[in-house]
Amino acid sequence: MNYINKKQDSYDAIVIGSGITGGWAAKELCQKGLKTLLLERGRDVVHIKDYPTANLNPWDFNYRLNNTTKEKERNPVRSAIAGEADRLFFASDEEHPYLQEKPFFWSRGYQIGGKSLVWGRQCYRLSDLDFESNLKNGVAVDWPIRYKDLSGWYDYVEKYIGVSGQCEHLDHLPDGHYLPPMELNCIEKHLAESIKKNDEQRLLTIARVANLTRGWDNRGPCQNRNLCTRGCPFGGYFSSNSSTLPAATATGNLTIRPFSLVREIIYDEKLQKSTGVRIVDSNTYEEFEFYSKIIFVNASTIDTTSILLNSISKRFPDGFGNDSGQLGHNLMDHHSSSGAYGIHQGFKDQYYKGRRPCGFLIPRYRNLHSSDKHDFIGGYNLQGHGERQEWKDRSIGLKGFGSSFKEQLTTPGPWAVWMAGWGECLPYYENKVSLSTDQKDKWGLPLIKIDFSFMENERIMMKDIRESAARMLDDAGFSEVEPFAYHNPGGSTVHEMGTARMGKDPKTSVLNQFNQVHAAKNVFITDGSCMTSSACQNPSLTYMALTARACAYAVSEMKRGNL
Repeated sequence: MNYINKKQDSYDAIVIGSGITGGWAAKELCQKGLKTLLLERGRDVVHIKDYPTANLNPWDFNYRLNNTTKEKERNPVRSAIAGEADRLFFASDEEHPYLQEKPFFWSRGYQIGGKSLVWGRQCYRLSDLDFESNLKNGVAVDWPIRYKDLSGWYDYVEKYIGVSGQCEHLDHLPDGHYLPPMELNCIEKHLAESIKKNDEQRLLTIARVANLTRGWDNRGPCQNRNLCTRGCPFGGYFSSNSSTLPAATATGNLTIRPFSLVREIIYDEKLQKSTGVRIVDSNTYEEFEFYSKIIFVNASTIDTTSILLNSISKRFPDGFGNDSGQLGHNLMDHHSSSGAYGIHQGFKDQYYKGRRPCGFLIPRYRNLHSSDKHDFIGGYNLQGHGERQEWKDRSIGLKGFGSSFKEQLTTPGPWAVWMAGWGECLPYYENKVSLSTDQKDKWGLPLIKIDFSFMENERIMMKDIRESAARMLDDAGFSEVEPFAYHNPGGSTVHEMGTARMGKDPKTSVLNQFNQVHAAKNVFITDGSCMTSSACQNPSLTYMALTARACAYAVSEMKRGNL
């Protein structure tokens, strides 16, 4: 083994992972004066320079943005979410295998910036309806925080990243600080008016999204190209590469080391805390150790949990911080494969300009009050978009040739709306992440096993989503309304969370109210693995708020000599 001199490789803080939360941790810690080492298992990606496909046209690609049969066979998970233009920002199934006890689509971004380069950018706050849900419904364990603990940090994050959206004054979906909203098109406005007329408890609003509607923090604005997953040379949306990492670098306190696969967290039995991490250089296969006073583990839910499970010591024989036996369990992902589609014959004299990079939101309207009880626990929101059918839609079943065929193909079709429910998934102990005892990857690390399925509560909710969405389209005068159920496996929404949950009691949780490992106070975990329940909102904004809050607390505790 090749270990570098301890003095040369000692830092105030180590951050594992450079995605949305890792980037935030690096920025916060560096700006607070801490010499910080950022470890990323993948390659470096330099903002703007390393977005080679950002300005290419469909005809510039060999296969016109499609995946080849060979690509689909070798990388079935990556092929389900990425194509020719953006697969460079998604990890290869072939190079990074994992074991599926049941079908589970695990999308990963192994590069500087992680999945912040390809995320959906939807930014919604959780409310006390969500933070109190477990307690009131007798599910799993109670969150150790409430909305008041996080509201100021939501403010802090939104003001920094830039979120466009519209305030709607809903208790269960708190408003935030927004740039001007993007605009609904005519068919979406029509649906919004119909919903408002038919049910005063529901509304349709434009998505709250981290795409900039005006210049912000030397970035943007968004160009309405909707090519976000290729990387944005305009900085039109928030990513680690365009925002937090440049801010961290500007302090002079950041050291970035790509190609650094963290093997384990080092625990000192005498000091009763972590002293650093052991990594494998993913290119040379050499091992190194780096040392620090505090560690933030932000490798993304499943990878974070695998690092903890592989960090075995006399003190933690079942994984780092796993006194509760909960590490790896309670895996959650939102389901988003049920909804409805419909066609409207009106508004044929109207169209739209540009490619808006977001859709609309119908906030949660089920199980909001004690008098509003349904056959399932929790709730869902509906997300969707309205558009006129394009040539790809029209080509299905269209027959003919010559000029008349071309005219039919290139004439915009009728307006249509697609919408699906983003539904809450309960934290089931049996949904879990574990490590193989006999299979390893090429770096000698155990392969990760994922055992996950949606249960009866989610299936009942999916049925309600289909029926409810179809009814709203019917009421708005849509025809050919089709409820759908794609039956996508877990992981398809790419909202994995919950495997190192927060809680009040060390006997039933891994982390405390400040995202500290209960049994190792200088280790913090603020990515999706910390979530105690899933709610139904897109979770990244909550991850960022929790990260900023935990960083402030960690530095405060360091100054007090408590870490």
